[in-house]
Amino acid sequence: MISPQPLLHDLAVLAVAPLQAWSGSDGQLRRHGAQGIYCADTRVVDEAVLTVNGEEPEFIGESAAQGSEACFVGLVRSLDPGNADPLVTVTRRRIIQAGRITEDILIASDQQEPAAVAVELRLGIDFSPMMSVKSGAPRHPATPHRDGGHWVAQTGQVTASIGAPGASAETYDGGITFRWDVTIPPRGEARLAWWVEADDAKAPFMSGGVPAPAPLLVTAQDPRLASLVARAQADLQGLRMSPVDAPGEVFLAAGAPWFFTLFGRDSLIAARMLLPVDPALAAGTLRTLAARQCTVHDPETAGQPGKILHEVRRGELRLPANSHNGELRLPPVYYGTVDATPLWISLLHDAWKWGMPDGDVQPLLGNLEAALGWLRDWADADGDGFLEYLDTTGHGLANQGWKDSGDSIRWQDGTQAVGPIALAEVQGYAYRAALDGAELLEAFGRPGAEEWRAYAAALAANFRASFWCRDELGPYPALALDADKRAVDGVASNMGHLLGSGILSPEESDVVAARLMQPGMFSGFGIRTLDSSNGGYWPLRYHCGTVWTHDSAIILEGLARTGHLTDAARIASGLVDAAASFDYRLPELFSGHSPEAGGPLPYPSSCRPQAWAAASAVPILLAALRLEPQGPGRLPVAAGKVPTPFGPFSVSGLWAGGVQFTVDVDSRGKAEISPM
Repeated sequence: MISPQPLLHDLAVLAVAPLQAWSGSDGQLRRHGAQGIYCADTRVVDEAVLTVNGEEPEFIGESAAQGSEACFVGLVRSLDPGNADPLVTVTRRRIIQAGRITEDILIASDQQEPAAVAVELRLGIDFSPMMSVKSGAPRHPATPHRDGGHWVAQTGQVTASIGAPGASAETYDGGITFRWDVTIPPRGEARLAWWVEADDAKAPFMSGGVPAPAPLLVTAQDPRLASLVARAQADLQGLRMSPVDAPGEVFLAAGAPWFFTLFGRDSLIAARMLLPVDPALAAGTLRTLAARQCTVHDPETAGQPGKILHEVRRGELRLPANSHNGELRLPPVYYGTVDATPLWISLLHDAWKWGMPDGDVQPLLGNLEAALGWLRDWADADGDGFLEYLDTTGHGLANQGWKDSGDSIRWQDGTQAVGPIALAEVQGYAYRAALDGAELLEAFGRPGAEEWRAYAAALAANFRASFWCRDELGPYPALALDADKRAVDGVASNMGHLLGSGILSPEESDVVAARLMQPGMFSGFGIRTLDSSNGGYWPLRYHCGTVWTHDSAIILEGLARTGHLTDAARIASGLVDAAASFDYRLPELFSGHSPEAGGPLPYPSSCRPQAWAAASAVPILLAALRLEPQGPGRLPVAAGKVPTPFGPFSVSGLWAGGVQFTVDVDSRGKAEISPM
């Protein structure tokens, strides 16, 4: 029997690649749903239940001041049942590092007499693949064996080592129970600890080998800004990864728990958002993907020469029929994405503009030419002038844009479109990539610039002729073209990605901006993925009614680029309002409910931390300023000016052209940029 995908919204999570730990809010791991300790794509522990004298502590609080550490506090009232005050507390301080999780246990007493207690930790060992957990498949238990002063369990290439200093141990089928017999002195404390180390010898990626830059310093009249940015940076720190064979190249894993690996689209978009914060991340992402750029035509992997990959796993990925994509079977390296290749081209261009040295760009020019060649030779299978996709295997992704669930492309009446599908936003990505590629080719003395400018002009003309629809509110770009080249008339957030791409005229940008800010699209907290008037809309439908943080952040950037600064500020303000509902950790997605309907609810299986959601803190903070780089050694220029919804604020620690700088913004939106 297939179980539903586990929910995540009420779980506590710590993540530092390649490890992640998911527990109940009380700190207990209860062998339920997604709870457990994971190494790369394998769960190694699925239970860690602590008891004192046979009873679980009564949970009273949790704190997670840092992304790699959390504390869970409970009471042990059975030791002094006649006292109204809780005089014995148990604090579990959990710390995650690359390859190791440690838990320090502090039992503190304010009683006048010593207390003898038996502390037990029941630890379940489970080597279930990540996607088995996601689909609710039976667990894969293993019994550890003693190896010197610790315990070891292993399956295939995955090894887990467990230690509990000072504890006695008793194994059972699928786990081990540790026991400490301690005496807490009067008004004293006892300290215990246990740890897990895990390694996957076959995992293609490891913890990020290059430290992150110093965190941004944000001071603001609105204290929510500093909270949002601090939480985002802690989350991003835990998602930093490097290839095992190139530890100096850092990229961001897409998100925990399900996508804790390299994703072309996700890693590229997050790196672009973070260019003013961590320019080295863009370079690492570009080189990591270039090293895996496809060179052959392989329908099974959806590979084509010059194409940038979709995702990398340690083995074949299988999902059941009740997943968002239906029954799915993907090879370890899968290229089923229509947008990662143009996004790679534009990130290379943008990284160069923000100060990536020519000497670092030069080695990637061959990859650039191959990626442009994919646009010309492979992306338009039927020769109609548009990029489209179609899974030909029957077990790959049916939809291959960022809305990659099987039901995401809908007509206005809610029915689903039939592929091949040409997505609106992908044409905008390709248009911009052609112009960005042309500029790079020209700057580095390579031929072909005029060919790509002509390609962009033709694409814009074809788009204008084929993609526009009209309803009672007026014209707007269609969501996509279907197999019969009909404009799929669903009103969706995809059109927002066209803003700033250059494929729209100024007048067309005005039309798109106005449509996005209509009540059916703007929830008050962000842009809905699908208009609320659509027959397939539901505020908790994955790609058909929810608000995705990165989607709204990309749209507010586009609004700022096209001069719609007030609209950009409204979206930024809405996202900060939403963040307050999620402890300032903006999730991957949340419900499309308006303020009148109660405001945003968690999408219960949303990833967190998630790369492009956390990275969205940067455009939320800076997009309305329209920072434009000016070249190596020069400070950027703030081209935008709009009264900020957050009041005056200052951001220190930004980068452009190899120079670190500070931005001070007054209440009228005027920005002053100065070197640090």
